Amino acid sequence: MPFYEKGNVRIRYEEAGSGFPLLVTPGGGLNSRVSNWPTAAINAMEDFKRDFRCITMDQRNANGGESTGPVPTENAWDAYADDQLGLMDHLGIDKFFYMGYCIGGCFAGKLLQRAPNRVVAAVFHQTVGHRPEDPGVMIRHSKDNWLPDFKKRRPEVSQGDIDKFFHSLWEVQPDFLYSVPREFIANCHTPILVLPDDTPSHPLQTSIDVASLAPNSDITVFPWREPEALRQRMIAKVRNFLKAHVPMKAAAE
Repeated sequence: MPFYEKGNVRIRYEEAGSGFPLLVTPGGGLNSRVSNWPTAAINAMEDFKRDFRCITMDQRNANGGESTGPVPTENAWDAYADDQLGLMDHLGIDKFFYMGYCIGGCFAGKLLQRAPNRVVAAVFHQTVGHRPEDPGVMIRHSKDNWLPDFKKRRPEVSQGDIDKFFHSLWEVQPDFLYSVPREFIANCHTPILVLPDDTPSHPLQTSIDVASLAPNSDITVFPWREPEALRQRMIAKVRNFLKAHVPMKAAAE
């Protein structure tokens, strides 16, 4: 499998298909990794490879993945964006679509903020978001689902640095998408499509808020994963949304 390296960061990635670039990051919270695709609600690498140049990656330090890097103790969302934008630079890609699953909704917000002229359109797929009635849910999930295996692999990382990492992710901006404020999304004119979810870490309200605030947005029905015919309609909706926003120059090539 190919790798992109920059300094002490090493990112494993995969590609499938051809066409306008679509960066897709799988769900799994801090364990967002390529091997999660077979169990995703929509396997983007399979379902969209006939339409786009699909690119995916293991996020840095995901358990079960092969990407590694420092644990950022501040500006953690920017560190992930650095990895994602760095991979696009490595591949020689300027403009691209982005589709983020789960934690990828937070990644999407930061990418739209950091690279507004590069992300042509974005899909928020079952996004993570702040849940006011359970404000510690993401720290709890991170401690339960990521931290034990990570500490076995990286015992040199201090608990103090891990606490700072969690604070940077989940407590610096304890509202909405964690990665960007509501005001930013309210002034973001990039086309956005939202596929809602409603689980402890994927609040339905966050999906509704993204779609309500963003000036150029759409949102699918909910629930949408069953029956299969409805799920297929949602896959088609995502495909049509992205195809409608392929830049004219790229579409003509």
